[in-house]
Amino acid sequence: MIRFENVGKTFPDSTTAVKNFNLQVNKGEFVTLIGPSGCGKTTTMKMINRLIEPTDGYIYINDKRVKDYSIHELRWNIGYVLQQIALFPHMSVEENIAIVPEMKKWKKENISSRIDELMNMVGLDAKKYRKRKPSELSGGEQQRVGVVRALAADPDIILMDEPFSALDPISREQLQKDIQTLQKEIKKTIVFVTHDMDEALALGDRVCLMKEGEIVQVDTPQELILHPANDFVKNFIGERKSPWQTAVDVVMKKEATTPAGMTFVTDEEGQYKYTEKEGREVEVPVLGNSTTLKEAVETLESTPEETLPVTKNNKFLGYITYEHIVHYLKASAEREGSVVQQ
Repeated sequence: MIRFENVGKTFPDSTTAVKNFNLQVNKGEFVTLIGPSGCGKTTTMKMINRLIEPTDGYIYINDKRVKDYSIHELRWNIGYVLQQIALFPHMSVEENIAIVPEMKKWKKENISSRIDELMNMVGLDAKKYRKRKPSELSGGEQQRVGVVRALAADPDIILMDEPFSALDPISREQLQKDIQTLQKEIKKTIVFVTHDMDEALALGDRVCLMKEGEIVQVDTPQELILHPANDFVKNFIGERKSPWQTAVDVVMKKEATTPAGMTFVTDEEGQYKYTEKEGREVEVPVLGNSTTLKEAVETLESTPEETLPVTKNNKFLGYITYEHIVHYLKASAEREGSVVQQ
């Protein structure tokens, strides 16, 4: 979908922001770019929609160089969400959302139904909010409108540049959950820049960790945590990551049958169907793979069962128990203790 080949960017003042950048972002994938301030992550993202032009290498979208697209065609097919929400203050919510579909000459009834669909999808009652001005919304509500505006014309790609960093912690956490839920429905290709490691790990199918304009490691959140490429990765994660925020698929067992005789039944494609215990089907809560250990414990406390299945897009991955969580937290505490002693 998006491919970087030996991409670099050097500015006129001789500052090199990005060098030798190679990355493939697959269709429908959510990739987070993270790293220290000044590492080149925002520059990298802005080169996708040509807000910044690379000085070396090529970027491709669907095997066509971005420089070979007309600038309007390129940007119309890429939604863009900024930290500075940049809604037009004199326009209503519905007018803000309708801008790109109107430029693309959509029919009015199609635009209207699209506005209703997307607003309701992000938890904004369309009847209640359509006619409001941005000044009548909270920061979190404005950012939701910003997300909807980026999605309005149904682009294939969404670029998000630290979209939640200016929000209070409660609004930020809620929007992170909303964007995860939304992505399950819309399955867009998303490149998301953040300076927050917890956010990068929670949202990304893969995380691209950068340093001084180069990629240090690209991996799933779980592989980054379990197999950091070097001390920089280990320290960057370790300084910011509470073990309670670790995703359950880091800790789970990748088996369909538990020692206690519980079996997780799937179809031929690995889609989770039901849990079987002692020859009978039992109802158990199902944990998504990005569920945190803290959330998993809360779910375990709400059910008599001590073992829960872990899935991604309803595909079975493994199972988790209290014992797995306790062992992981104990090991994390011991690792932290050894670092302090050093």
